[in-house]
Amino acid sequence: MVDVAVICGSASDTAVAEKVFSVLREQGVSYDYQVISAHRDPDRLDDYIRSSPCRVFIAIAGLSAALPGVIASKTARPVIGVPVSGKLMGLDALLSIVQMPKGVPVACVGVDNGENAAHLAIRMLALASE
Repeated sequence: MVDVAVICGSASDTAVAEKVFSVLREQGVSYDYQVISAHRDPDRLDDYIRSSPCRVFIAIAGLSAALPGVIASKTARPVIGVPVSGKLMGLDALLSIVQMPKGVPVACVGVDNGENAAHLAIRMLALASE
């Protein structure tokens, strides 16, 4: 079983994902990494969400940052969104992630803060094992 699925909406978000990997490796938490765009490859994303054995999703996305919300709309497992800085210093992505409609919860960490996303995922996993 994989504890955390880390999904980037674009390969350009890999630098933020590396921050996630570093913390997860340090803590001995298993993870799977995918680059899947919610806009360009929705069917592949849907298949991955359904087939992933993960317990927590971390979705890293910039610009419109639809990825975390799309994932949350398709699973009951926790989703953590990481907004990525871009043209508006990440404000566009941040606002997209924190404005989810009722019933589609997404936790959100600070812009480019992959470390906190990993730490939050680890705390969620700890709750599940209590």
